[in-house]
Amino acid sequence: MNRAIILSRQLSCSGQNWGMVGDIGEALVLSIAEGTRPDHWMCTVDGHVKFLACTPPFTPQHCNMSVQLDPVKDIATDRPLLMAETEKHGLSQDGPILQSSFQQDENSAEQASHSTNQTDSNLAMGNDHKKKLGVLWGSALMQLPLWGFNLSYGIFEEYWTSNWTLDGDLSITGTVGTTSNGVMYISMPFLFAIFTRYWAHHRLKAELGGLTIAFLGFILSSFSTHVWHLMVTQGVMAAFGCTLVYSPATCSLGEWYATGNRAIAYGIILSCRNIVGSVCPFLLRYLLDQYGFRWTIRIWGFILAGSGLLSIFLVPTHPSKTIAREGKPPRIPWTFLKHRGIYTYFVAVMVQSSGYCLPQTYLPTFAREFNGASQAISTLLLTLHNIPGILSCFFFGWLTDNKYHQFSATTITCLSAFASSASVLLLWGLSVDGSPALTLVFAIVFGFFAGGYSATWGGITKELEGEAEVHNETIDSSLTYGLLNGARGIGFVSGGLVSIPLLSSGDTGWGGRFGYGTKYGPLMVFTGIAVAFGGLGLIRATRIRPHKSSTSG
Repeated sequence: MNRAIILSRQLSCSGQNWGMVGDIGEALVLSIAEGTRPDHWMCTVDGHVKFLACTPPFTPQHCNMSVQLDPVKDIATDRPLLMAETEKHGLSQDGPILQSSFQQDENSAEQASHSTNQTDSNLAMGNDHKKKLGVLWGSALMQLPLWGFNLSYGIFEEYWTSNWTLDGDLSITGTVGTTSNGVMYISMPFLFAIFTRYWAHHRLKAELGGLTIAFLGFILSSFSTHVWHLMVTQGVMAAFGCTLVYSPATCSLGEWYATGNRAIAYGIILSCRNIVGSVCPFLLRYLLDQYGFRWTIRIWGFILAGSGLLSIFLVPTHPSKTIAREGKPPRIPWTFLKHRGIYTYFVAVMVQSSGYCLPQTYLPTFAREFNGASQAISTLLLTLHNIPGILSCFFFGWLTDNKYHQFSATTITCLSAFASSASVLLLWGLSVDGSPALTLVFAIVFGFFAGGYSATWGGITKELEGEAEVHNETIDSSLTYGLLNGARGIGFVSGGLVSIPLLSSGDTGWGGRFGYGTKYGPLMVFTGIAVAFGGLGLIRATRIRPHKSSTSG
């Protein structure tokens, strides 16, 4: 039995074939069984996830972990712990790499087996690369069952205007889509926390259970006779089931790519979601025309079950999370709630989302009723609304993090918010009766600038991390990101509820022959103002700037 000691202020580990021997001051002592074959141990060092990676023959001499700590000494022999090869050659970018080794007197034997170990290590890296590629494919496929329906809901709203057969108020159907999005986003912060810190080893069960709930939700909705049946089955039941699949799978994706290329992986997945939103409107429109509402929903339920089941098994839980965690999980740092930053951006995201969700719900209906657009054009509007998001997500992410000039969170959020607001007020509101041209242009411009707003959250998170660093505090970036998702969910739900009285107010007449003169006029004004609130961080920046100048002087 060998021991490894790793110093840290806040460190906790989990994995196979190790146990906590005891605490010695601020040192966490791990015992590692000789000859065992662990792939990884996962450790959380000062709030950052690190991996204790092992190579054959899987003894403590062949395990290392990249940590942001000073070199420490073996408390048993008072010798410095050996550095890994990457540190010796100056290749480490994450700080010193501590090698868990106590007795290294037999270096000649280790050198003799170095070439064999290196070959085995390369094979292990190749297998790990294949697993990560499979995880990426599975996560990309998962966007179809989870987001295809929500991103295409405007097609159903437009279909029901001329094919309404259920009991209840037709205007309520618009809130089904926004409620579905809201339930998904509101659930994310809680589910992310649960499946990261507490029930990580139950992820597969949760995903299969969530897929079952979502499938039953859609199948039951196909038998709906009243509008509230749709709200319960599609807006709540199916939405929560999809979130129960999405949250643990996304946690696993981040862990598989924890050692590199995580931002690229997330960017690819986000782009795949927009691709799904561009293709599914045409698929669902075809099914509605051929088979009607009830069979379309049933077919979609089986599409969800088949693609969801395949994607779940392509995204396995990371080995570091497959066993139950012993002891208490690490404490969640809440100190960031003492500062204004999180509240400013929480309100900004919430209000922006209340306006962002409305065009994708009502654009097809507006184009049919006011612009005289055909079914093909009204369906194309949703595709044009989603396609630009493929590029804008990368664009706004690049503005935040590039080697030339990194723009602040205030700058990029204001660019997204004010440009999308202008597109609503100047393009959608001024669209002309009988001509869908300006509405098509609006769908593209709004889809680019408003669709890329969520990509600014990386910059927001970075700013909040800087705020915590100034106050010498710890912050969990995944927690803040989850809270922003929750804010978006609240915005979706509230936006859907507000849209009902806005539409029921009727034609105002003050907009003339433009879009403002239709029953959608109040909705357009609300949307334009709401998305502009996404730039609320500008107020925070103007307050901070004088304070900095005064202190420097």
